[in-house]
Amino acid sequence: LSNTQKTIQPSIHQRISYLSLFEGDRDEYDRRYSSFPDTLKIKMKGMAKDMFYFGYDNYMKYAFPEDELNPIDCQGRGPDVLNPSNININDVLGNYSLTLIDTLDTLLVLGNVSEFHRAVKLVIDTVSFDKDSTVQVFEANIRILGSLISAHILLTDPKHPFGNVGLVDYDNELLHLAHDLAVRLLPAFENTSTGIPYPRVNLKSGVPPDSINETCTAGAGSLLVEFGILSRLIGDSTFEWVARRAVRALWKLRSNETGLLGNVVNIQTGQWVSKQSGLGAGMDSFYEYLLKSYILFGEKEDYRMFQASYESIQNHLRRGRESCNEGEGDPPLYVNVNMFNGQIMNTWIDSLQAFFPGLLVLNGDVEEAICLHAFYYAIWKRFGALPERYNWQLQAPDVLFYPLRPELVESTYLLYQATKNPFYLHVGMDILESLEKNAKVRCGYATLHHVVDKSKEDRMESFFLSETCKYLYLLFDDDNPLHKSENKYIFTTEGHVVPIDKRFREKQWNDLSPCEKVVPDQETSNGPFSNNSNCDRIPEERRYSLPLKSVYMRQIDHMVGLF
Repeated sequence: LSNTQKTIQPSIHQRISYLSLFEGDRDEYDRRYSSFPDTLKIKMKGMAKDMFYFGYDNYMKYAFPEDELNPIDCQGRGPDVLNPSNININDVLGNYSLTLIDTLDTLLVLGNVSEFHRAVKLVIDTVSFDKDSTVQVFEANIRILGSLISAHILLTDPKHPFGNVGLVDYDNELLHLAHDLAVRLLPAFENTSTGIPYPRVNLKSGVPPDSINETCTAGAGSLLVEFGILSRLIGDSTFEWVARRAVRALWKLRSNETGLLGNVVNIQTGQWVSKQSGLGAGMDSFYEYLLKSYILFGEKEDYRMFQASYESIQNHLRRGRESCNEGEGDPPLYVNVNMFNGQIMNTWIDSLQAFFPGLLVLNGDVEEAICLHAFYYAIWKRFGALPERYNWQLQAPDVLFYPLRPELVESTYLLYQATKNPFYLHVGMDILESLEKNAKVRCGYATLHHVVDKSKEDRMESFFLSETCKYLYLLFDDDNPLHKSENKYIFTTEGHVVPIDKRFREKQWNDLSPCEKVVPDQETSNGPFSNNSNCDRIPEERRYSLPLKSVYMRQIDHMVGLF
């Protein structure tokens, strides 16, 4: 901030005249980010909407009922049946109209009830999971199961903010489809000596005979939200029980020294195959779902695990100055370390870690979220995209592709909801314009093969419509029913909308672990909904200026080689 702003004390009189903060001696960051006109917000909202429909309409025209759209060739894409070992494709594509299913609730978020109804009917009439497809349990869970459950809840919940979007003659078909899929995923949890599931199943025949015994922590430990909601909707504890057993099994394998978990584990021996501990690929949604499961289900065990994980992360993964917005030293950064001793294992971070500022917001740590988000945004500003891996020591990408991932947009949206700071609208506009410029092709938006030369791959993953476009649209739509509703909502790790509902805090069965000690209520008094939330600790004067002081923003820009 300028010298004038640094000396301002937030008296009542000065709070009233806060606009004076933007007058006089302002630097480039203040000038660029400190306001965002309503007319521009409306324009960006329209741009995000057009982006979604350009991808969605072309998927329906050229690709449906296949799983994905190849946006350059304007053709559909399904599993690679000629090469079963091509897991980059086959883990995700199950020959079940993936993109249509993954997109259902986005249509409602955009207010298109008629197309939502048409899409639901198409799913009911055309989708079957009785397929000879071997898919990754994690991907099928978050993209397919989560979307079916979300759409079912939106169709049947009379309190939903989108009004009466019920479908005539709807008979819980989406819930039945979700149940059928979940049953087909259950064999992954059988015949493992730890209770940690196999990574893949064949939807028709179960675990393939040549299945490997190794899985990543996120893949095995991020099933609890969708499986838990399904169990509570249908009154069958099986699904929540197997998902919770997997989380507990992983939790028991954490290091006694650091409290950290590794990246890849052997499901039979419980030995860590990869001892790397970080916040990105292979681990990200494990931490996300500990907190979100607690928010949804109110199970204190989940929050205890999250609190302990969070403490270990802060103690062993975090580097840099103690405070985000005060003091000397490097900006805060979360690195990859050896789970047993906390020593740095490499000097790269990956783009999936950009989800973590959003999780920090949910936990009330808004200041920390501001700093980490600024680092990822600086990388985006430099390349017009987020490289899959970025080497912070070399100031260069290690892995050069960008498959239209949503994590930075998601954190931007959540930070804007927490702060209402116009800076985050500028970030969203920057991301939107970059995607339009660098990723748009003849029939959709394509994966960037190389973030520097902007060469492309012919693939538009379903999460682009399910998450990236959804969060961009919501960022600029202050009047969206989700924001105006008295009900509270949370997003799954695939961006699907789920209400925080007392139905999901009630079980029709006894406690899953009756021997567990009862936890006193005060244990969660500092949780994400406590009165002690860090949300209120942002100094008043900075609510009307940049979220991060200019000197620190400039430092981060310099750190990633912007100047």
